[in-house]
Amino acid sequence: MENVVMRKLFGGIYEGKTVFLTGHTGFKGSWLALWLHEMGAKVIGYSLEAPTNPNHISLLKLPITSIVGDIRDLESLNRAMAQHKPDIVFHLAAQPLVRLSYENPIETYETNVIGTLKVLEACRANGVKAIVNITSDKAYENREWVWGYRENDPMGGYDPYSSSKGAAELLASSYRNSYFNLDKYGVTHHTLLASCRAGNVIGGGDWAKDRLMTDIMLSVSQGKKVTIRNPYATRPWQHVLEPLSGYLAIGQKLLEGKKEFAEGWNFGPSDEGSITVEEVVNHVKKHWDKIDYEIHRDPNALHEANLLKLDCSKAHIRLKWKDVWESQTTFEKTVKWYKAYYGTAALSTMDNLRQYVSDAKEKHLEWAR
Repeated sequence: MENVVMRKLFGGIYEGKTVFLTGHTGFKGSWLALWLHEMGAKVIGYSLEAPTNPNHISLLKLPITSIVGDIRDLESLNRAMAQHKPDIVFHLAAQPLVRLSYENPIETYETNVIGTLKVLEACRANGVKAIVNITSDKAYENREWVWGYRENDPMGGYDPYSSSKGAAELLASSYRNSYFNLDKYGVTHHTLLASCRAGNVIGGGDWAKDRLMTDIMLSVSQGKKVTIRNPYATRPWQHVLEPLSGYLAIGQKLLEGKKEFAEGWNFGPSDEGSITVEEVVNHVKKHWDKIDYEIHRDPNALHEANLLKLDCSKAHIRLKWKDVWESQTTFEKTVKWYKAYYGTAALSTMDNLRQYVSDAKEKHLEWAR
């Protein structure tokens, strides 16, 4: 019965579809690979080896096709797409860390900009019908406004990571105009391209360096205090499943040939999800009392934005998408995932997915019908 429920999500569009997923070994990619597999999709993962040990994708042991490849290698991308003939491509592969981008700007730009260029070229060469390009809320030119950025606000970025994501958005927009023009859809081409931007995502299975929740969970598992660098920075915290439901909803519309959805989209939490780093730590302490922290503010620290949020009105109104879990539930699910993993090596991922879908159904969200 449960499998039937999963396969009917998003209008049942993913059952039997071949989905090419770049970055499936990363945090968000591994959760998306699981969800697609549960919906009956044939998942083709294309990525470098998992960036951490442990890593979520290995723990999941999914029966999917996993190709070790670099998105900067156009020949390899073309070969993989020509072999598997995907119906849709979700492009998540990236260098995803702000602080690492300061240390290695060349790799950051090569991966996030030129890598995206080569993914789009491979899609174009292989006649892919639907492309969901994933960037970041940091793609916007951040003026640290108290209101959220809308999809038509300018792209930018202070640091190498943020500007690389802004550049990737400009690149996608250029391809949409030049090669996948909506006025010529169904005439000179049959490809729809959308771009999705999401805020800070948390959830079990993330071991990437310099991420708040990962740092907290790793520190408590080792009996250490976690060091907080920027306690007053405010972010829109959301569970990883929230933006993924948005990406999948956009993918559904593109696969259905609805060209009005081939544009930029924001997926973020409601305003109550935007809280400071120090508040986050105090929230998660409620679910694991061993957590302790100290604040270490470095006057010479690299620049990181203090305030960044998205306006998701467009997704709410046109896509009828909404977040399912409020921030308290998000923190609880995330902490309990790590607590179970470090306690008994138990994996709560599938339980989280089932509960998320169940809660979405209770809220009568369109994708969960």
